[in-house]
Amino acid sequence: MLTGIHFLLSYKCDSECDHCFVYSSPRAKGTFTLKQMKGVFNELAKLGTVESIYFEGGEPFLFYPVMCEGIRIAHGMGFKTGIVTNAYWATSEEDAELWLKPLHHLGVSDISISDDALHYQDKETAPAKHALNAAQKLGMPCGSICIDKPTVEGGIDSEYAKGRPIIGGGTMFRGRAVERLTEGLPRRPWEEFTECPYEDLRNPKRVHLDQYGNIHLCQGLSMGNMWDAPLSKIVKSYDADSHPICRPLVNGGPALLVKEYDVQHEDEYVDACHICYLTRRALLDRFPQYLAPRLVYGL
Repeated sequence: MLTGIHFLLSYKCDSECDHCFVYSSPRAKGTFTLKQMKGVFNELAKLGTVESIYFEGGEPFLFYPVMCEGIRIAHGMGFKTGIVTNAYWATSEEDAELWLKPLHHLGVSDISISDDALHYQDKETAPAKHALNAAQKLGMPCGSICIDKPTVEGGIDSEYAKGRPIIGGGTMFRGRAVERLTEGLPRRPWEEFTECPYEDLRNPKRVHLDQYGNIHLCQGLSMGNMWDAPLSKIVKSYDADSHPICRPLVNGGPALLVKEYDVQHEDEYVDACHICYLTRRALLDRFPQYLAPRLVYGL
């Protein structure tokens, strides 16, 4: 019963944040075409269960006309619509209103704005503040996404940190966060990670779609490719126990994924995402159809 679709309009972004799940950067290329997007909407009508459509990235405002047209189509089909953005475009509150007014008229149901130190060092004068103020002034439903850089109570010395809680909410150790944010954080034995705490891989309620056709159950974990087969058919026929990566994950978490494919591993990891991500990256060449695109793994 898939109820939510999130378009990753592109992996291109004006920023290159340390915690980015999908390794977005200014160097990423490509985006959804309008024709591709219309094809997705036709498939969603066949499913008959989807209620909301979100537009994300990368940074979706870099492709503003395509994003607006997608929202217009989605709204016309009766879907609730939302956007996730870093608000780079909100150089002032006045300018932010110019960007947001057309979206308000299109009936956007929610705009989520990244507003934290991982995006902006000076939060009080950051574009996110201009965007939030402008959205509130226009009467648009909006909210902040705040992810703090992870630290450890008492410092990050690895010995002192053993058993102490990580402070700084929201970071999941996937994508670039594995490369840049894990150093010095306390870790747990790999055998302890026996479930996925974030995604319902057996009965997913929402997926992310990228311009390469990947249907993401989790960033870099694909249900299938909608350019190879109809999206509605892939979703309706999906069975976690027939999926070579999801089957061990739903039955025993990342630890079982490691065991089943005899993946070389470290003794300890920061969290379940950390071990899952690195294990999947080690299996890229073995399961390219289900672990895609390679960009999400920093390759």
